[in-house]
Amino acid sequence: MAFSVVMPALEMAQETGTLIAWHKKEGESVSKGEPLLEIETDKAVLEVEAPADGILAGVAAEEGAVVPVGETIAWIVGPGEPAPPKTPAGSARRTANEFARSVPVAPAPASEQPAAAGARLSPKARRLARESGLDVARLQGSGPGGAVVAADVLSAKAEATANFETPSSVGRLMAERTTKSWTSVPHFFVVREADASGLVEARERLSSAVEHEFAVRLTHTDLLVALVARVLTKHPRLNASWIDGKIRLNSEVNVAVAVAVEDGVVAAVIHRANRLKLAEIAVQRGGLAERARAGRLHPADISGATFTISNLGMHQVDAFSAIINAPQAAILAVGSVVDRVIAVAGQPTIRPMMTLTLSCDHRVVDGVRAASFLNDLVENLREPEKWLR
Repeated sequence: MAFSVVMPALEMAQETGTLIAWHKKEGESVSKGEPLLEIETDKAVLEVEAPADGILAGVAAEEGAVVPVGETIAWIVGPGEPAPPKTPAGSARRTANEFARSVPVAPAPASEQPAAAGARLSPKARRLARESGLDVARLQGSGPGGAVVAADVLSAKAEATANFETPSSVGRLMAERTTKSWTSVPHFFVVREADASGLVEARERLSSAVEHEFAVRLTHTDLLVALVARVLTKHPRLNASWIDGKIRLNSEVNVAVAVAVEDGVVAAVIHRANRLKLAEIAVQRGGLAERARAGRLHPADISGATFTISNLGMHQVDAFSAIINAPQAAILAVGSVVDRVIAVAGQPTIRPMMTLTLSCDHRVVDGVRAASFLNDLVENLREPEKWLR
């Protein structure tokens, strides 16, 4: 029996995915669950596993192809079994170069046209171009009538010698998503100083047992995921999404954790975090971070998030404001735990303190709801173990 390999969809709005690489060649044997190919979506670059045991056949998409979600790109067949007939790729399946060649380019305004051979150059501009080894026919003029002046040559020289860095796929995707969110989502921010004494003490008490039994390090982030997930059950608007002009109240509490990878950040998801024990969260978080840094995330690892936590405390950051991962309604930015002098019962006392900054989508959450959520979270931080039983 033949099993189809299709371009997966990670969210409702996704229409296409880019095939980055095949891990197997046509005719090679594959095992169910084995990494088969890498794809790029508007969220991340991730691996797709083989859906069955067999032989890879009928490959219908090459590396670099842009493929509509749900379209069959290959088959896995049994020994001696023929692959179903190949179907031509859809019109959306074009490489970036092909797409670029198909887009007509409008002529630049006259003042920005490259200087044609014999075009007017000031004596100084001509001398500078010759000394710099620049082709005057390719220079853009900003002077009267499109004349090339000295400033144009100096600008072209600076651009020619500048060091440009091409971002990785993850970096480019992060740039696109954060730009879209920042420019389309009405952000507002609520900040609270929280006494982290209970958080620090709980981690110290629970760390050895978790590390001994599960061989994973318990972190402040693990405790925060567990506490935030439980508080979200009482604040459904903070666990909601803005989709097509409507507020969707999500039935599951899926907490994403921002994980730093080379040249970017990936939001790895801990599903149904409100139902997991602390040790289960630590194990999942550790596995997600390891796969993210190795570039081996699975589709389920980055899909379905309803809320995000970004913790920069381990990098000695006191406080920061995070950009919302749309269509989520909020993201929590966590700063360092630092000893500070505060007033307790009218007396100066040194306590470990942390700054929590909640970024909210004002279409879904108002200031009172945001403040109420933070108040409950800070209250839970005073006695974490009470709420994690």
